[in-house]
Amino acid sequence: MRRRVAVLVKGYPRLSETFIAQELLGLERRGLDLLIVSLRRPTDPTVHDLHRAIRADVLYLPEYLHEAPWRVLRSIAAASLSPGWWSALGLWLRDLVRDPTRNRIRRFGQATVLAVELPVDVRHLHVHYLHTPGSVGRYAAAMLGRAYSLSAHAKDIWTIPDWEKRDKLLAASWCVTCTRSGLEHLRGLAPDAHVELVHHGLDLDWFAAPQRPRREPGTILCIARAVAKKGLDTLLEALALLPPDLDWRFEHIGGGQFSDSLMHAAERLGIATRVRWLGARDRADVLAAYRRAGLFCLPARVAPDGDRDGIPNVVVEAMSQALPVVSTRIGAIPEVVRDGTTGLLVPADDPPALAAAIERLLRDPALAAALGAAGRAFVARELPMDRGLDRIAGLLRDALVEPAAVPCGSLSTLR
Repeated sequence: MRRRVAVLVKGYPRLSETFIAQELLGLERRGLDLLIVSLRRPTDPTVHDLHRAIRADVLYLPEYLHEAPWRVLRSIAAASLSPGWWSALGLWLRDLVRDPTRNRIRRFGQATVLAVELPVDVRHLHVHYLHTPGSVGRYAAAMLGRAYSLSAHAKDIWTIPDWEKRDKLLAASWCVTCTRSGLEHLRGLAPDAHVELVHHGLDLDWFAAPQRPRREPGTILCIARAVAKKGLDTLLEALALLPPDLDWRFEHIGGGQFSDSLMHAAERLGIATRVRWLGARDRADVLAAYRRAGLFCLPARVAPDGDRDGIPNVVVEAMSQALPVVSTRIGAIPEVVRDGTTGLLVPADDPPALAAAIERLLRDPALAAALGAAGRAFVARELPMDRGLDRIAGLLRDALVEPAAVPCGSLSTLR
């Protein structure tokens, strides 16, 4: 009988989540049969070549329950006949008391649809992100009578309550996380849970060392969504502080909720003529931008809601292209950007310090080249993609052969 793994994600496909696409494709190439389950339909105008290479079918759950009322009601009626219904309902009610929000109700409705519509050949559920997808996965797994596994990343670790993280970790069969700081935090919350450090890693065939990059030494590149935790407003303020005699240009790749306000800020600061807003791009354009730029800057911060970066994939990608990096001591960034060795680190929300670091690299090409070369060597040595993919594939293969009290997908016969 066919044995598939269902991989639950918040949205698919998404340009900002190349690491998930890379993992899905890598797992398929290691012989795993996948079903992608997404809580949201795509909103990006294009996709990466990685997405086009992935063969897995996609099951889209209703993003908002009122948009598919009959689908939700049919699922509730079917799931309520299952042995795991009351267990799942009890979990949800306990969570609802502690988090009485509409979003909590939506998660249970999505979980019910997932449990009922999951095909009978799906034998394991793996969930990316501890927050909303983690809740949907946990409730669905309870209805199906078995555990699930987790991948924890950044925002999902730092923006939900400790009780919620602890409950999900203890219910899961295992969890992988991509930063040492995340690993220590999660193990501290749930010492009895199985939590491992597995870096995303980088496809060093795609991000091969540039042979003859046509660098534009004055070009400062940032690839980031225009959201609070990326600190792009701080970067614009720092650029406005650069000395008048310094030749520089700034390129930004990415969309996001604050894009318009950042453009207005560049106008207000008098630097708009030196800024290019390139919007969301596929990874071929991104790679070309890395090879064109003179330095990469990501002034990450902790957002007001606690959100922060782990190890930003764009930082690792920039380092792979021997591009010197300027960033901040936030999240797990210092795990890869070693100040003065593989890049420069400054305090978050400090435009003068950021401007000084940028100016230092622009005026000292030898230092920039040395940091870039050290960054490339670090990525090649410490962050190869295959190491992490082999470990996740092994964990999933083990999960596929574990006996289940009620096999995943069995509720689909009740529809």
